[in-house]
Amino acid sequence: MSTTGTMGTAGKIGTRGAMTTTGTLTTPLKEVVEDLPLPAIGEPIIEVRNLTKRYGRNIVHQHLNLDIRRGEIVTIVGGSGSGKTTLVRQVLGLERPTSGTIKMFGEDISTIAPERARLMRTRTGMLFQHGALFSSLSVFDNVAQPVRELGKVPADLLRDIVMLKLEMVGLPCKHASKMPAALSGGMVKRVGLARAIVLEPELLFLDEPTAGLDPRSSDEVVELISTLHRALGLTVVLITHDLDAMVALSTRVAVLAERKVLVAAPVEEAACVDDPFIREYFLGMRGRRALQALPPERRAKLPPAALAPASVGAKPC
Repeated sequence: MSTTGTMGTAGKIGTRGAMTTTGTLTTPLKEVVEDLPLPAIGEPIIEVRNLTKRYGRNIVHQHLNLDIRRGEIVTIVGGSGSGKTTLVRQVLGLERPTSGTIKMFGEDISTIAPERARLMRTRTGMLFQHGALFSSLSVFDNVAQPVRELGKVPADLLRDIVMLKLEMVGLPCKHASKMPAALSGGMVKRVGLARAIVLEPELLFLDEPTAGLDPRSSDEVVELISTLHRALGLTVVLITHDLDAMVALSTRVAVLAERKVLVAAPVEEAACVDDPFIREYFLGMRGRRALQALPPERRAKLPPAALAPASVGAKPC
C-alpha cells in the first residue's frame, strides 16, 4: 500500500479536482475515469508452467500452462469440477501443486522466502464468492482489517483510507457502521471489493462476483469492476459462470477443460476453437445471446453459429 494511503489512489486515477485533501471523492469514480485509457497490456505477472495437481488418484490439472499479463482482465471458465478455483488457490499459494511451477511478479512462489511472500500478498486482493465478510465486524472494520494486519496505522489515516475505498465502490460512508447482516447482497459484494482494494493491489482475484445477484445488481457490479480496472490500472483474474459478465469484462478468456487450458484468447477467438466443450459453452442459447452483445468489430470475428438467433437452437459448426 502507498505510504500515504489515499495519495496512491489519487496518483493512479489522476483525479485532479476529484478528491479533497483528505482523500474523499468529490466526483463519482465512474465519471472520473470516463476519459482515461484502458490499462496498457504489459509483461506477464502470473506464469503457470506444466502444472499438475492431484488429489489421490483424482487428477485435476495435468501439464497446464497459462500466462496473465499486467493490465488484463482474464476470465477463467470451465465446467463444474474443472479446477477453476483450485487453479486460483495454487496461484495464491493456498495450495501447492503436485508438480510444475507458478511465478507471480517474476518470483517462483514455491521457493520464495516467507517475508517476501508476505509482501507479495499485499500486492494482491481477493473478492470471495459470497463476500466472506466477518459477521461480527462492522463494514468499517471489515474493510480496515487488511490495513490493521500490516501494523499500527494512525486512526485518522485509517479512517480516510477506509472511507475512500467505500466511496470508490459506490457505498456512502453512512453504511460504515452497519453490520454485514444488515446489508443487501449487492452491498456485501461492494464491501468485499472495498476490502480487496484497500491495500491498493496490482492484482485482483474475483470469485463469482455476480453470483446470487439480481440482473440490475449484477450489471452494477460488472460496471464497478470495469471502473476500478481503469481507475487503478488493475490486473484482474475473474472466475465466473456469468456469460454476460465474461463478455463485458474480459480481455481474454482462459477455457479449462480436459485438465488443461484449451485456449486463452479474446472471447470472439475462443468461440471459434473446434472443441465439444467450447461449442456447448459458447454456442448454446445463453452463450450466443452474450456473444451477440460484443461491439460490431469483435462480433464480426465470431463463427457463423454464434450469430444464429439466440431464441433458437444453433446449427452445428
